[in-house]
Amino acid sequence: MDYSAIFSYMYTETALIGVMVAAFLYDLIAGKKGRRFFHPFVCTLMLLFIAGTIVPYHKESAEIFGGMYVYNPVFGIVKSILAIGTLIVFLQADSWLRREDTEFKRGEFYVLTLSTLIGMDFMISAGHFMMFFIGMELASVPMACLVAFDKYRNNSAEAGAKYILSALFASGLMLYGISFLYGTTGTLYFDDMTAKMEGSPLQILAMVFFFSGLGFKISLVPFHLWTADTYQGAPTSVTSYLSVISKGAAAFTLMVILVKVFAPMVQYWQLLLYIIIILSITIANIFAIRQKDLKRFLAFSSISQAGYIMLAVISGTPYGMTSLIFYVLVYMVANLAAFGVISAVEQNSGGKVCMDDWNGLYKTNPKLALTMTLALFSLAGIPPFAGFFSKFFIFAAAFEQGFHVLVFIALINTVISLYYYLLVVKAMFINKSDSPIASFRSDCSTRIGLALCLAGVLVLGIASSVYDGINMFTFGL
Repeated sequence: MDYSAIFSYMYTETALIGVMVAAFLYDLIAGKKGRRFFHPFVCTLMLLFIAGTIVPYHKESAEIFGGMYVYNPVFGIVKSILAIGTLIVFLQADSWLRREDTEFKRGEFYVLTLSTLIGMDFMISAGHFMMFFIGMELASVPMACLVAFDKYRNNSAEAGAKYILSALFASGLMLYGISFLYGTTGTLYFDDMTAKMEGSPLQILAMVFFFSGLGFKISLVPFHLWTADTYQGAPTSVTSYLSVISKGAAAFTLMVILVKVFAPMVQYWQLLLYIIIILSITIANIFAIRQKDLKRFLAFSSISQAGYIMLAVISGTPYGMTSLIFYVLVYMVANLAAFGVISAVEQNSGGKVCMDDWNGLYKTNPKLALTMTLALFSLAGIPPFAGFFSKFFIFAAAFEQGFHVLVFIALINTVISLYYYLLVVKAMFINKSDSPIASFRSDCSTRIGLALCLAGVLVLGIASSVYDGINMFTFGL
């Protein structure tokens, strides 16, 4: 295969590297006046990149670099979803990046974020554990820099330290498990490893270690302890990226590897997931009720949502894969909408992110309050918003495989989650305040980002063709 054919299959990564290099060079050579156009320049590049990747470049699957990199049309769909989410994060981050203490670091933010996105793309397309691990580290190390981006404000440096230490421990544990897999199978290729899986005690231990590493990335219980502190201390735009893009890529990769590599051990990893799902959803819901800081509140909400995502993984079917991708898409627009509202209020109110500070927000900023409400309703799974249909599909995928009790427990927890989501709605619409947050007008980029998220929350629940289109590709995976 010639190099043109190789890079046509790697079009997503190649184009994304081009966007990152262009952003780096622009930051390097642009003067003070030129940096005023940095944000439109990067967003335009991202739009062109998404336009080129939204439709799979090739309709057939392929393996390149000796099978270390695997191309599949459904992988292209997932990468496009992650790229769209990254663009929305860029839009919502503009007002924060215009602050005096962050304006000169704008280029660093874009380059670091794009670096993590490239790493996630390599994770998704990996056909070899070495490629997978390199992609995961490429996604994790720049993320630690992003978390500590506001190192002199809001405990950002502390959050970055907690994240990188936890990430290093998780990576070491995962690498230890991968070494066990190599020792028992003699290969690191996914396809070759599957035929040599016997379910021996050492391989079961390797699977647990591997799952622990990705469980950290997805924020599953008991690998979640870093989440609340990191989400609270990191800049809000970084928190939204971490809670959606990173989580979505890791969840999809986990399902692919479990189904491909650990298929002969399905009874073991389904039992492991069964326990993890119950713990993640239940514990996160209980702790979310007690939160007053909205970023910590959404941190525990994201842990609970990760548990729901695992319902699609535990099914291990193409139907479950379709449900997972659709759930990540819906979760992305809803969660980014919620974080976008928090970021807008934070930047225009002196950093008010406590739930009590939001009392009476509807009277002063009705549009933001309404956007937040619709996003929370979607996260809670209230019809007719998109979150209801995404939850329905993952429940159906798990129920189809006989996990009836598990689905019932998840449904009960959905009622609990509705209660704490409504606490925020109650604060904005019902609770009174003598000094509510003053009325303000968000910047243009934030309004565009929130409009895109709101359109996704409303339209994805109606446009079933989106789910059908994903389904068509995943059944060919």
